[in-house]
Amino acid sequence: MSEKFNDNTKVLIKAIMSLETEEECRNFLYDICTIKEIKEMSSRLEVAVLLSKGEVYTDIAEKTGSSTATISRVNRALNYGDGGYDLVIKRLLEGKSE
Repeated sequence: MSEKFNDNTKVLIKAIMSLETEEECRNFLYDICTIKEIKEMSSRLEVAVLLSKGEVYTDIAEKTGSSTATISRVNRALNYGDGGYDLVIKRLLEGKSE
């Protein structure tokens, strides 16, 4: 297991993977996260999508209200991370074409 994660994180990942519907996922997120945390994660994903489309920081900051520090962090994850954003964005875009 990656040094980024501990046993509790492994259980969290298994819990997320056990969710089968959008409603189950929504309910779990509402139970485990604050509304602010959900909004922050949603915003980071929106930033990642916009960065992957080639949009610039100033436009992204204006559209999302995210700070340039957050945009930079997401950009760093897109460029040097483990590929999680890329995979999710690809799957989201594939889902839109169905």
